[in-house]
Order: sequence, then C-alpha cells, then structure tokens
Amino acid sequence: MLKSIYKSIRFRSPLAWSQLSYQKTRLLVAMGGIAFANILIFMQLGFRQLFASGATALPESLHGDLFLVHPDTRFLGSIEFDRLRLYQAAGISGVVDTIPLYINSGVAWAYKQEFQSYEARVIAFNPNRKVFNIPELNAQRYKISVPDSFLFDRFAKQELGTVVADFGNNPDNKLTVLINRRKSDIVGLFSLGNSFFLGTGNLVTSEANYAEIFGKEILNRVSIGIVIVKPDANLAAVKAGIEKNVPGISVYTHEELIAKELKYQEENPAGLIFSFGAVMGFIIGVVIVYQVLYADVRDHLAEYATLKAMGYSDIYLLSVIFQEAAMLTVLGFIPGFFISVGMYSFLADLTRLELAMTPDLAIMVFILTLIMCLVSAAIASSKLRSADPADVF
Repeated sequence: MLKSIYKSIRFRSPLAWSQLSYQKTRLLVAMGGIAFANILIFMQLGFRQLFASGATALPESLHGDLFLVHPDTRFLGSIEFDRLRLYQAAGISGVVDTIPLYINSGVAWAYKQEFQSYEARVIAFNPNRKVFNIPELNAQRYKISVPDSFLFDRFAKQELGTVVADFGNNPDNKLTVLINRRKSDIVGLFSLGNSFFLGTGNLVTSEANYAEIFGKEILNRVSIGIVIVKPDANLAAVKAGIEKNVPGISVYTHEELIAKELKYQEENPAGLIFSFGAVMGFIIGVVIVYQVLYADVRDHLAEYATLKAMGYSDIYLLSVIFQEAAMLTVLGFIPGFFISVGMYSFLADLTRLELAMTPDLAIMVFILTLIMCLVSAAIASSKLRSADPADVF
C-alpha cells in the first residue's frame, strides 16, 4: 500500500508544479502575496511576543522563593505596601529572610542635554543582598553602595542617550547624568530589558541612594517583598502561613508572579490589537491564495474535464490543488521569513527592544501559512465541480 501511495505522489507532484509554474507571473504574484501576509503576521505576533516578554523580564530575573505584592497591584511597581508586612512575614515558620525591592517608573533622567529630560525606571535594593539572577548585575552590586551611583541597562531606549557607547569609551568607567535634577554617576552596565510601554530604561541603585532622591520615608513603602525560604521547608505551607498571618499583601511563587504579569499584558488592549492584526494578515493571505488557485482551476478547466473523462477521480484532482497549496506555502514562506528577520533586526536596533525571531514563532507562522493555503485550496476547488467531460467532448 505504501508503495502505491509513493508512486501516486511521484506522479502527481510534477502535475501540480507544472500547473503553478506554467504562468511565471501568476506564481510570482502568489509568492509575493503570501510573503506579504507572512510579514504582516510575523510583525503582529512578534510585537505581541515582545509585549509579553518585556513584561516578564523583571519578574523572571528576580531571585527568591516567594514574592509579596499589594493585592491591587496591576503590574510590578504600580502600588506599594507597608514595609511592616515584611517584618511580619519574616516571623513565619520556614522563612529565612525577607528583602524589600523598590521600583519607581517616573524618575526624571537627563544626559548631556540638561533641559531635556525623559522618564526612566529606578530599581533599588540593599546591595548586600542577592535580589537578581543576573550574574553581571550581581558582580557589580558593590559599586552602587557608593553615594549617587547607578547601574544602567544596555537595553534602554535611544531617548536616554548614548550612555552605552560613551561608557565603553570612558577610561574612568563613569558617566555623569542628572536623575531628578541630582548629579549622579553611571558606574556600570547590565542587561535586563524594557517593557513595551512602561518606561524607557532601567537604572539600578542602592536603597540608600533611592532614599536620597525621594526622601527616607520612601523606604517604608515596598514595591515587591522577596522571601527566602529554608531549603527543607514546604513552600506551599510557608505561602499559606504568610497569607493567613500577614494582612494587606498577596503572595506568589516565582511562576505565579510571572503568570500574573503576563496575564495583565494579555488583557491589555494593545495585546488584543496585535492579535487582531495577525488575524487580518491571515485573512489577506487566504484571499490572495484563493484568487490564484481559483484562476488556475478556471484556466485549466478543460484539462481537468479531460482527466475526468480519462477516469481520474475527483479526489485525485483535489489532491493536485492541495499540492499546489502546499508548494505555495513553502515558496511564499521563505521570502516572508527572511524579510521579517531583517525587519526584526532593524526594529531591534531602532527601538532597543528585544525583538528577535524565535523557532516557536517561525513554526507557528509556517503552520498558519499552511492552514491559510489549504483553506484557500478547499474554497477554490469547488470550481472543479463544473469540470464536466460532456462540455469538452
């Protein structure tokens, strides 16, 4: 049986290709249309993925077992809670330590142009504690113990200036900037990444420097409480103990914190807009491929009728149309993929956002393209019903 199927495929493939390649201009138009639809889908899904990955960059980088946030927190850093809750959580059985993390997304930043400032996000903590799973940042924690010293995120947007390039060319490994109109020093670089909509770049400093900018009272309001649990402790039991005995906070595991941040971004209207754009790209592709295949069937209707008269079944004729659709999938996807990779690279350099092609995204778009072409083939093949041998003979 497999041998007969193989022979059948070997026979049918040249016919499908001959149909497609008979009119070179029509084939190129079809490839261009599919590539255009692919680029549209790639860009929309890429932005949607960027939107999500940027949102989870901060929670994914945090070091800890449990995390405390205000119950009404929409995204990390949006609402603070009383530092007293950390002291209460530290008294729960199984807890080794609690560490406050401070976030302020509305800090005025200026570099070189003192009268033109932008907003940046400042993240502060006790440099004697390990808060992040970023080796480069952890290796430079001692630097932010110096007054008015900050670490700068390489992925900051261009509005914040040429800090990364200037820092690399500065033999003193120090740049002077204005943070909330206060002269401060950039003493190191690290890589974290931006959220799509929140802030233009990240700065990391000590809680002492944070207090100098905003006042000592600011340290009583914590953005995220990081809880370190004993290695042999039951994490679920510790979490339940904190939830029961510490009012005014919500407790999350690392995975739950990431999921919470991702959920907020997925429910954001921008995420829905990107998804809608991908759907529109899919519909455009269906229309383009349908018109090409329909025109192909219409122009060769007499030949299909002749094949029917020779004894070929409707299933065989349908298989030819679907093979054409599969070939168009590959021919259109290849240029669409490589053009999208180039556009990703260009936009990543332009925006300083981590927009990159991933295997999962490429596979997803290829599958969508295949479905798009097969749906078009199924619609276009309805014309085969009118291929009546009696009309030919």
